[in-house]
Amino acid sequence: MARNKEGLVLVLDVGLSMHAVLPEVEKVCSMLIQKKLVYNKYDEVGVVVFGTAETKNDLTVEVGGYENVMVLGGIKVVDGDLVEALHQLPRGTVHGDFLDAIVVGMDMIIKMYGTTNKGKKRICLITNAVTPTKDPYEGTKEDQVKTVAAQMITHGMKMDSIIIRTKQDRELDKDVVEENDFLLSVFPNNSSKVYVESATSLLGALRTRTVSPVTIYRGDLELNSDIKIKVWVYKKTSEEKFPSLKKYSDKAPPTDKFATHEIKVDYEYKSTGDSSRVVPPEQRIKGYRYGPQVIPISSAEWDAVKFKPEKGVKLLGFTDASNIMRHYYMKDVNIFIADPGNTKAILAVSAFARAMKEMNKVAIVRCVWRQGQANVVVGVLTPNVSEKASTPDSFYFNVLPFAEDVREFQFPSLSKLPSSMQPNEKQQEAADKFVEMLDLAPTGREEVLQPNFTPNPVLERYYRSLELKSKDPNAAVPPLDETLRKITEPDAELLSENRAVIEEFRRFFEVKENPKLKKSSRRREKPTGSNEEREGIGAVGQAMDAIEYTSEIKVEEIGASNPVHDFEAMVSRRDGPHWVSKAIQSMKDHISNLVENSSQGDTYQKALDCLVALRKACILEQEPKQFNDFLLHLLKLCQKRELESFSEYLASHEMTLISKNEAPESDILENEARTLIVKDEPKAEQGP
Repeated sequence: MARNKEGLVLVLDVGLSMHAVLPEVEKVCSMLIQKKLVYNKYDEVGVVVFGTAETKNDLTVEVGGYENVMVLGGIKVVDGDLVEALHQLPRGTVHGDFLDAIVVGMDMIIKMYGTTNKGKKRICLITNAVTPTKDPYEGTKEDQVKTVAAQMITHGMKMDSIIIRTKQDRELDKDVVEENDFLLSVFPNNSSKVYVESATSLLGALRTRTVSPVTIYRGDLELNSDIKIKVWVYKKTSEEKFPSLKKYSDKAPPTDKFATHEIKVDYEYKSTGDSSRVVPPEQRIKGYRYGPQVIPISSAEWDAVKFKPEKGVKLLGFTDASNIMRHYYMKDVNIFIADPGNTKAILAVSAFARAMKEMNKVAIVRCVWRQGQANVVVGVLTPNVSEKASTPDSFYFNVLPFAEDVREFQFPSLSKLPSSMQPNEKQQEAADKFVEMLDLAPTGREEVLQPNFTPNPVLERYYRSLELKSKDPNAAVPPLDETLRKITEPDAELLSENRAVIEEFRRFFEVKENPKLKKSSRRREKPTGSNEEREGIGAVGQAMDAIEYTSEIKVEEIGASNPVHDFEAMVSRRDGPHWVSKAIQSMKDHISNLVENSSQGDTYQKALDCLVALRKACILEQEPKQFNDFLLHLLKLCQKRELESFSEYLASHEMTLISKNEAPESDILENEARTLIVKDEPKAEQGP
């Protein structure tokens, strides 16, 4: 068997205790074969079922025993017939012995592949392991399992055990269950054992596609010029994508068995001046837009300006783990391990990781995975101290962003909003109950949607549709399977059980549908502070809805035609941290100019609208001091320039300072803000 092929035997429990979950077992096993047809079409699979009244296997004929074990299909290259067979598993009428079935499956692999260690040989057992196993003719059950395990190691086999335990199974004979769990734990260390209790977890527990680990880097982890550790780097997580679709031609004769049906695409470049003349490759050059121009750059010039770093991983320094926020992580996760054959490297990585763990530090490293790589990656190494003596310590690696990668989104803290915009005790209690109701890891139950056991529902549905299309090209897309629906939608049973909690949450919060508005190229916005928006400026100090700034154009200064709109657009910009302060200062200057250049109060209303917009923005952007200081400065300016009429205008509209109730950052108390309503101060009496 070739090294990149896998020989797999599915050992499936179809006994009486498994009938309730057999439909899900059929789905997951057929899905396994479907994916092999796409990714590993030369893999070979056999099927053994146990718990049947019928007995059909070679060992029964050769040595006797091994009753109620039936070989449903010998080991052969995967095909559509095997998918059909797994869709229709027999329903057994007796309780089977999983140890007998494992021995039958192992015998099939030995007879098929002999003693060669080439390729991957695997047994996959799916059972609930709640029925007793038979006593051996000699020795104990544990001795029997150890003998089988030794044979597996000798022939290079691995076994994956998936134990399905529902709520009903927990009430069965505990002694039998504990004994079976112990026997399964005796198998070699390279074997795996997982417990599931739902159809969703079963779907993810069986690895339908095995991805061989491939290093992305083998070399030195350079601490300094004198200290280097040999490491290997693997991908720990990577997004599983759709298989690449290829173009297919049906022009080949149906009788041609050797037709590849491939389509080759050739491109021709023609001159714009003469469409009949083909431009050869040596006369073509790439160009890059630079304003209205196109700058031609030859491949030689491009190679000359390219950054060509040397391959390697270098330590830049250490920092506290608290300084690296979780949202800084980019792309996939890699794992650094010491060179498996280098004892000194293993000890060095272990000492390095444990010291960092003890000091709560992480390492910042510069990585160039391969020679000729066009970019440099800067990332963080987080220590992963193993709890098992047989597993060496390692590091997790996450890519960190550069300045150009960071997106600045400034939002005020919810805790610093006015009290009128925060939930009361009853609302908070209702929200707490709602969150607890949807807890995915309730006490005493299996955690729902564990990443290790939750498959991608989009990919799963794609493969099922692909199987239908293979049989009937005109087949319609099937409805969403119930197992996949539980991944993509809330649990209907859970929502029904907690109807009272949902109703209580609805009662304390106004829940309404948010209608979708049609986009309009022309949109008229009411200026903040207009008469249509308020009935008296005093309403500004009360509960307010969040300001929604929408602007497709990036405004950089406040104009004279619509200053409120320009100000709100500038405040809403999040492409830099300086726009809020710049907008506030620009609005202050604009208001001062309006007041100083007023003629008989003709700009007072416009200045008031701007002042209201500034007040509202300073509350939401947590800058109340800037508004309060400016308002006091404006009053002094009016008194100095003999513009008391504007002070009276503000007083008539109840303009006040921002109080601590509206913005926690303010130093003005509520009663002080109300007593400081703008009033016209009498002029100082002049001497005769």
